Amino acid sequence: MLTSKLLVFLLAYFLGTIPFAFVAGKIKKIDIRRHGSGNIGATNAYRLLGKKWGISVLAGDAVKGGLAAYLCLVLYGPWGGIIGGLLAMLGHSFNPYFGFKPSGKGVASSFGIICVLMPKVMIVTICVFILVVAISRYVSLGSVLAALTMLVMAFAFKENLANIIFALIAVFLLVLRHRGNIKRIIKGTEPKFGKEYHEE
Repeated sequence: MLTSKLLVFLLAYFLGTIPFAFVAGKIKKIDIRRHGSGNIGATNAYRLLGKKWGISVLAGDAVKGGLAAYLCLVLYGPWGGIIGGLLAMLGHSFNPYFGFKPSGKGVASSFGIICVLMPKVMIVTICVFILVVAISRYVSLGSVLAALTMLVMAFAFKENLANIIFALIAVFLLVLRHRGNIKRIIKGTEPKFGKEYHEE
C-alpha cells in the first residue's frame, strides 16, 4: 500500500515531463527546440506557433503542475503537495526526454502549482505578472517579478511552512532559469512580447 502511494511522486514527476510545446510544434511540423529561444514553454510556442497554440501550451503546462501538486497534496498533505509540485517543475525544466538539458522555464507549471497550494497568493501573483508584461512587454520580467511577489505574499498571507519553503525554492529555480533573460533585458536585447525572437 505504501509503495503504491509513493508512486504518486513518480507520477507527479512524469506529469511535469509532458512536453506540450514540443508536441504542439510537431503537429505544426516545427521542432520548437531549434527555433526562437529553444525553450519548450508557452512563450516560445506563442511566438513560433501563434496565439491559439501558445495559450493551449500555457494551459497544458499549468494543468500538469497543478495536477501533480493536487494528487500529492491529497495523499500526503502540504509537504506532499510541495514535493509533487517541485518534482513537476524539475521534470518540465530538465526534461529526461531531451537528455535532462535545460528546456522549459517552469513558469506556467508553477502557476498551476500555486493555484492548488496557495490560491490567494496566486491571485496577487498573476495580477503582478499581467501588469508587468502589459507595461514592459517582457514576459521574462513579468515572470521574475511574479515569482518574487509569490514569495512576499506567502509571508504576507501567513502561509504554512511547507508553502513558504516551496515559494523559496520555486523563486530560486525561476530566477536561476531566467538569468539569460535578465542579462538581455539589461543589454536591451530581450525580445518583447508579440515580437519575433532574434538569435544572438
